Amino acid sequence: MQAYVNSTPLLASSVGELPPAFWFAPTGGILALLFALFFYKGVMKHEEGDAAMIRIAKAVREGAYAYLARQWRIIIAVFALLVLALIVMSFLDLQPRLSALGVPVAGFFSGLCGFLGMKTATSASARTAHAARNSLNDGLKVAFRAGAVMGLCVTGFGLLDITIWFYLLTQVFDHHFTNGLVEITTVTLSFALGVSLQSLFARVGGGIYTKAADVGADLVGKVEAGIPEDDARNPATIADNVGDNVGDVAGMGADLYESFYSAILASTALAAAAALRINMGVQDTMALTIVPLSLAGMGIIASILSIYTIRTKENATLASLLKSLHIGVWTCSAIVIAASGAILYWLIGDLKEVSWVGIWVAIVVGLIAGLVIAHGTEVYTSYDHKPTRRIAEQSETGPATVIIAGIAEGMMSTWVPLLTIVITMLIAFVAAGGNDTLLMGVFGIAIAAVGMLLPLAITLATDAYGPIADNAGGNAEMSHQPPIVRQRTDMLDSLGNTTAATGKGFAIGSAALTALALLAAYIITVQTSLVKNVVHHDASLPEQKLVAYQDHGLFLVARDGQPATDRASLDAGLLLVQHHKQSILESLSNGEPFTLAWNPRSNVYVGQFENGETPRSFEIVPASTASIPDLLNYFDVTLMNPRVFAGMFIGVLLVFAFCSMTMNAVGRAAYAMMKECRRQFAIMRQGFKANGMNEQDIANPLKWPDSVTVDGKSYPDYATCVAISTAGAQKEMARPAIIAIIVPIVVGLILGIAGVMGLLAGSLISGFAVAIFMANSGGAWDNAKKYIETGQLGGKGSDAHKAGVVGDTVGDPFKDTSGPSINILFKLVAIVSIVFAGLIIQYSPIVSRWLKLS
Repeated sequence: MQAYVNSTPLLASSVGELPPAFWFAPTGGILALLFALFFYKGVMKHEEGDAAMIRIAKAVREGAYAYLARQWRIIIAVFALLVLALIVMSFLDLQPRLSALGVPVAGFFSGLCGFLGMKTATSASARTAHAARNSLNDGLKVAFRAGAVMGLCVTGFGLLDITIWFYLLTQVFDHHFTNGLVEITTVTLSFALGVSLQSLFARVGGGIYTKAADVGADLVGKVEAGIPEDDARNPATIADNVGDNVGDVAGMGADLYESFYSAILASTALAAAAALRINMGVQDTMALTIVPLSLAGMGIIASILSIYTIRTKENATLASLLKSLHIGVWTCSAIVIAASGAILYWLIGDLKEVSWVGIWVAIVVGLIAGLVIAHGTEVYTSYDHKPTRRIAEQSETGPATVIIAGIAEGMMSTWVPLLTIVITMLIAFVAAGGNDTLLMGVFGIAIAAVGMLLPLAITLATDAYGPIADNAGGNAEMSHQPPIVRQRTDMLDSLGNTTAATGKGFAIGSAALTALALLAAYIITVQTSLVKNVVHHDASLPEQKLVAYQDHGLFLVARDGQPATDRASLDAGLLLVQHHKQSILESLSNGEPFTLAWNPRSNVYVGQFENGETPRSFEIVPASTASIPDLLNYFDVTLMNPRVFAGMFIGVLLVFAFCSMTMNAVGRAAYAMMKECRRQFAIMRQGFKANGMNEQDIANPLKWPDSVTVDGKSYPDYATCVAISTAGAQKEMARPAIIAIIVPIVVGLILGIAGVMGLLAGSLISGFAVAIFMANSGGAWDNAKKYIETGQLGGKGSDAHKAGVVGDTVGDPFKDTSGPSINILFKLVAIVSIVFAGLIIQYSPIVSRWLKLS
């Protein structure tokens, strides 16, 4: 929280010097940006192709820029309102003043990564298609290096943003923080609000855009008209290609930027709090706190080295293409496993309070979990495996059975990530020392999330490569390249669908672990807010008293059982009782006298009422030294508390309402797109007839020329379809984001901290399962269609193919809009809860009394 000069210090004001291993972080960040520039220039050296390829690539690029420009206008307006709210809260002593600066800065860098990745992708698509004329390997190299720009920008900018703030706040402005690293890391954790909000806008807006165009192009073009995918005669094809960039490149980049950013900040905050709990020294605390930063820098270096291992041979199968990408990821993982152990031994190998081996195990388990989730996703989405082929086989009986099979396989696919996360969580918790110190165990879960994301630069490269290959195929089709080019780009595109699904698996899996860490970070934030709220609003204890009762089981207490002399001697006290809590609260409110004794062994005040035949005792725990179980006890965070249950149900409702809103948004925008495509097809038929084409040829769209002029206007009119997708996305993306911000605040004010904890748990558990289900179902439907397009079950144009296209259109918003947005949703809910914790603590008792809930 904010540096309150007179509040009770939770840790010594000295934060210590930065260990040499810290410089892995800025070094890795700078190297990432340098190599991103190097790869970008390397991609741009390749030829963009002939005049038609250049013209099509330019149209896609301009459409993507136009969309981002309109999106940023909305985002800037929302951020302006948010910053204003943060400034007001800071003047009310409910929020650190730095948040009003750190939140928009973090959001800006996230958006910048999306822009740079999209700029590279739109420049690389035609170059990939042109390179594919030479060989499959050349096409793969161009597309993958372009995707690597996105991966390196995300990790580079994200880590540098965190690192620069950490350096400034610990080494330059540390004297402003009375609570040491606990306070500093809690302040920086609030910056993640900017990243989460930006990523939700990018994911939801980009997802609505791309799927509105994709659904319209597929249903009207491929199913109704029977023309090939990405055909130049389809009015929605340019909008479809633009959508691949704004949704699957900029959107996915913002998504994983948020996962990377939040995981590092949550783990640093938990490391500082855990070090306080086990009474580590100042320098040792600094060493433990910078572990996530140093590891992230090392992960970037490992990713850069591994990028050079990826290559393939001509006439490669989908399995061999996957293997070539796997080699890069496996190489990076091997380097990360070895290097992380060395860094941990260097940083904390001599510490007696923590086990470097245990923390290393947590990192390795997190990394392995990411690979397991990626493999499970691949099994359920690649047509080299049975689940996707089973869906394709159902196409022989029509679209209904395709949809049923896709839903069933998607539901079954959740067992892999769910069990993997459960096992990872338990191993990481125990290995890091959770059986002895709860906070160390939770830190182990957080560092496991960081471990899962250490190869992010290369895993995101494999993800961002997919839409580049997809656009390359579209460019080849529209510019009438030789069939071998389209054949090669289709191979790259099929691989991209699988890598995109595995990228979503990484994003959702890491989000689950990060959200668990954010739950604990929320409690730490609540703890610091309690101390500040109580101590800041009372000058001192009454003379000769050690304890003064406030309200709702909250006390103002003197530290260590000694009379208070100044505010630094004061603390908040929490009432902890096992029985008769309500009667004790009534007695305290009525001012009944009680005796008090300080227990130095357990660091609690033991109280007992003087009146009454049956002695009623209670304990008062100083908030600054309270454990997480103590805090949960005080707020009655148990399954038997109806507030917790109510919060859980609201969390589940939030997930399903969010999915409904985003799915309906795609449906409405797709409906407008389909109407426009049908309108243009009708005009084009009139133009062909006026130009003398016979009815038989007009009835066969495959015989249509690429364009026709009607009343002085050229058709197909790509710009109108681009405008429809843009307007639909801009109109629809704000509501889900606003709800994600408002709900945790309203729940907190009405149901208190217990209700918020229920909300976080409910949204996390339901959201994780639903996100995996939707992402995998969508990926499987897409690849089932592509499996048919390889010539199986009748091939392109068959009834089975049309059924597969229908399944794919259902899966489009599943895998590219709603599914991948949910993991941002439950992290955003957690971050909003953290940022507004002070507001909830201050005003929820008032609201609760007003509503007669307490």
